[in-house]
This record gives sequence, C-alpha cells and structure tokens, in this order.
Amino acid sequence: MSAVTSAIPETAQTNQHYDLDPRIFGLFLDPMRKYSSGYYREPGLTLAEAQVAKLRFVADRLGLREGDRLLDVGCGWGALILFMAQEYSARVVGISPAGNQHAYIAKRAGDLGVANLVSTVQGHFEHAALPDGPFDAVTMLGSIVHMPDLVHVMRRARSLLRRGGRYYVSESCFRNAAARDEFDRRAGTEFVRESIFGWGDMRPLSDLVRAAEDAGFSVVSVDDLTDDYRRTIDGWLHNVDANAAAIEQVSPGMAATLRRYLEVANAGWGYTTKHYALVCQRSR
Repeated sequence: MSAVTSAIPETAQTNQHYDLDPRIFGLFLDPMRKYSSGYYREPGLTLAEAQVAKLRFVADRLGLREGDRLLDVGCGWGALILFMAQEYSARVVGISPAGNQHAYIAKRAGDLGVANLVSTVQGHFEHAALPDGPFDAVTMLGSIVHMPDLVHVMRRARSLLRRGGRYYVSESCFRNAAARDEFDRRAGTEFVRESIFGWGDMRPLSDLVRAAEDAGFSVVSVDDLTDDYRRTIDGWLHNVDANAAAIEQVSPGMAATLRRYLEVANAGWGYTTKHYALVCQRSR
C-alpha cells in the first residue's frame, strides 16, 4: 500500500504496520497474504483468484521463464517469491525491513517444498548487502513509495539486472502534480502516514517514468490497474468486517483502524489517485 509525503528521514521508517501481529494480516488479506492489488479481468473472480491472476500478470510482463533469477523488493509475506518459485522454479530473493516477515516466509517455503529456491534479506534496498547479480527480473510492488531517492533506487535495480532483464514497478500515484499539491496534506493522507505506514512519498506516474529513464532503463509498458486496486480493497474491507471480532481479540481497536485506512485508500481512485504497473528493461 501507499503513504504520502513527510520530511525525509535518513532511513525511511515504514515498519510499524508490518510489525503488527502476523495473525492480523491473515484475517483480512487473501490466503497468500498478498498485500497489493489483484487483477480482476475475468468475471466473478474472488479476492484469492484475483491475486493469483495478478501474479501471473507480473510473470507475463517480466517474460519470466523456468529457472530465472528474481529479486522482489519489499517482499511482504512472500506471496510473489513463493508463487514464482512454485510455478516457475524461479530462484528468488526477497528483501524487507520487517523482521517478522522473514521467519514466516522461511516456514512457508519449507511447507511448500521450495526452500532450496527461496531466500530473504532483512534491510532496506538502498543500503542492504544483496546477492550478486545478474538477476533476470527485479520487482517492486507497492514499495518504491517508501524510498526517497527514485533515481538511486532504479539505478541500483538496473545494476542488478542482466542485459535484457526486466524491472516491474506497481505503485499508487497521485493523478497529476496538481492533485499531489492539493491532497498531500489532507487529514486522510496524514492519518495513513502517521497511523499506518510512516514515511512515504506518493508521486505522479511522470516522476517514476522520468526516474526510470534517467537511471538508464527503456520503458516497455504501462498498465492502469486503478479499478483492480479498488476492487481489491473492497475485498479487504469485506474481510475486516467479517473477521472484526477475531481482529479485536488480537489487537483491540485494530478493526476500526484498518477500516478507516482502507476507506481512505479507496476514496480517491480515479479522481486524486491512480495505480499503475510500469515495466522497464535494461536494454544495454
């Protein structure tokens, strides 16, 4: 998910939400705990089915092949890396600053029989020691919003890719610079920043494209996933309401906090905010 602009600390602190009790995420996300937009391009899809469809969409945009090497930045609860290891026998590395996610991913990898293909690194992508490249693909689903220096991040991603390797970024963006200026300090966006994620900078798509080009990438495609994310959050809201009592048992007051956060996130789609998937390639 995405947050909004505040003063930039030396290291962006965005862990408070992800360091919640892991049981909470299991009560409102899909069974894979994929915490980003699904892909609703067929009628009648459930939340869980739309999340699987999204992972297949990402693999298609990357041109992922069996045995490819993939780095997922902001790997969350491991939905993408575990899926790519299972479905494509990809050799995957996930990086996240949230400590409690790594033990969860390791256990799931063992349960699924892909522990030999899956590894994780705890830390921030900008500074962490990572396995040497080249990777065939680098992905960032909803994580670049928490990184202050876009060009530095994209240059590092490019440096880790082989020639011809692809870089996938999906992110919530202000619809344009004017919307960013008007809504960046509204009460709802301040709530999401201060009560949920901590530091973040939600930019217009043009900022992401410019940074990618400045980093040396060539742009391959841009997809508008705004309505897909709206429907995804509707699914999460349904789960929050259905499991409110269980959420309250784990953390009193959390069901109401989650509902407000998700309602704020869903309020501006199309008018103030959009959600895009940007795919770039290291062409040379």
